[in-house]
Amino acid sequence: MNYKDVLKNKLKRYKKEDIIITYHAIIRIRQRQIDESEIIENLLNPKRLEYAIKGEAESEEEEKFDCYFGYSNTLCHRYVIVIKNNVVVVTVVKINRRWQKIVEKKLKNRRIK
Repeated sequence: MNYKDVLKNKLKRYKKEDIIITYHAIIRIRQRQIDESEIIENLLNPKRLEYAIKGEAESEEEEKFDCYFGYSNTLCHRYVIVIKNNVVVVTVVKINRRWQKIVEKKLKNRRIK
């Protein structure tokens, strides 16, 4: 199931100060040459959010999402985020190929389980 609209509503509650980027994510941002301010902007204003897949969180108070922000048919950013009292960016991936089929396959696999 695509939790895109659910996640958009949840993200509306947060401000820039509420977004935490983990050390791991910072390393990936630098390796993949992604602008950190762009990540924050995508989370505060999720107009590019195409898919959000809910994952298993470590505790009941948390919600984990695998998010895909589309820029074109061949470019998207994938963020794994955890929402509790704030938004924690766990990792960031830049995908430079047709990404829609990747996401559709993940969604299909979730339905089977």
